Amino acid sequence: MATNLMTAHESIFIGGDWVAPATRDRIEVVSPWSEDVIATVPSGSREDVDRAVAAAQQALTAGRWPSMSLDERMAILKRFRGLLLERSEELAQLITAQMGCPITQSRTIQVVNPVGILEAYLETAETYPFRTLRRSANGQALVTREPVGVVAAVVPWNVPASLTAQKIVPALLAGCTVVLKPAPETPLDAYFVAQLLSEAGLPPGVVNVVPAEREVSEYLVTHPRVNKVTFTGSSVAGRRIAELCGHDLRRVTLELGGKSAAVILDDADLDAAVSALRLGSFRNSGQVCSLKTRLLVPSKLQDEFLERLNALIDTMPIGDPQDENTHIGPLVSARQRDRVEGYIATGIAEGARLVRGGGRPIGLEKGWFVEPTVFTGVDSDATIAQEEIFGPVVAVIPYQNENEAIAIANNSIYGLNGSVFTTDIERGLRAASRMHTGTVELNGNPAGFCAPMGGVKQSGLGREFGPEGIDAFVELKSIGIPKEIADSLQ
Repeated sequence: MATNLMTAHESIFIGGDWVAPATRDRIEVVSPWSEDVIATVPSGSREDVDRAVAAAQQALTAGRWPSMSLDERMAILKRFRGLLLERSEELAQLITAQMGCPITQSRTIQVVNPVGILEAYLETAETYPFRTLRRSANGQALVTREPVGVVAAVVPWNVPASLTAQKIVPALLAGCTVVLKPAPETPLDAYFVAQLLSEAGLPPGVVNVVPAEREVSEYLVTHPRVNKVTFTGSSVAGRRIAELCGHDLRRVTLELGGKSAAVILDDADLDAAVSALRLGSFRNSGQVCSLKTRLLVPSKLQDEFLERLNALIDTMPIGDPQDENTHIGPLVSARQRDRVEGYIATGIAEGARLVRGGGRPIGLEKGWFVEPTVFTGVDSDATIAQEEIFGPVVAVIPYQNENEAIAIANNSIYGLNGSVFTTDIERGLRAASRMHTGTVELNGNPAGFCAPMGGVKQSGLGREFGPEGIDAFVELKSIGIPKEIADSLQ
């Protein structure tokens, strides 16, 4: 990976143009592998947010965008999809450079997923009920779903391109306009996306990009001309955004933290279950909110399970994220590594047994690495079993029977994701129905981009993907109409 300055962006994307920012403040993008500055971008100001929101508001009410049909909006997104596919390697390299995701995962997940999200939403939009007729004995109504307005989309650093697509695609299909605020750690892919959207023919002002630090981000989500906020990130930040938006009754969707449990039942295929945890627990070096970091195993199978888990980790090299053999790359920042190391120290102090890992890998003097780490003998109330670590750290928790396993799985302030492993599918479905979480993966099978995704409890508000994902960007309107008009619409 190159350690010299990759690029210095001097502009931000507002109103369809690359314009000078209002201040000279800069955000440095630092390689998690080399620890060198590899790029800089402007650090947006309140004035920049005002300009971006004004451009989005103008595009919402004037120009080509509000008069475009759904088919025309879909055509732009189809061209965008084609450009993403053509330049997928460039995007994969950008993501790996910014945040250290192993390059093979950047190619097969970080870039593939945005395309899959696009395709799923395009298919959903074809049958989405933007206009429906309802009739009853006391009236007829045309029920329309209209764009909610200007959307502030706040994206984190861990899977930035996927989460950008996750937010802007349904917003655009609904007819909204967007101000995209990428994470300071990973702004480069947002510039890349803005350029491709422009090449795809998106009208000026429909999507605007303003990188910014926390204070300016708060200004964006409280801006009086922003109608909707969609945010993915920590539960702490999500609560703050919910508080700010609640003051003005601003619409908000929050996808927040997780502490997901993999419930491995006593009839599970252990080899298949452990194999699924390669990506299910350690994808992106443990920096994904839906990862299964609490591994619930029957007490009688714990030793056998640990043996297989150790063998799995032995096949997951740690090192240079540009090396195609690397499975575990560096964490995104020194601060994130400090956080993970703090949790490992807490786990040891609270009496959990460290089975493997727990330190920095030998021979890697640079880069923000933490070894894949496995704890066992973990009490379900322990800190490392309750708090989101966001690194390659898992807690193996033994249980005596299925009821206890479900109770442990539900013993969390979070409820984003989970897994059940069993050879009895009906049993697995029954167990999944008892887990208090937004998504459950049976034997490691993902729900895909056609199904609603989101959390319960402190894992968030609202849903993304499927028709429910478009629901988040529309407002319902009922128009009372005469019977003869209703008859003509049938």
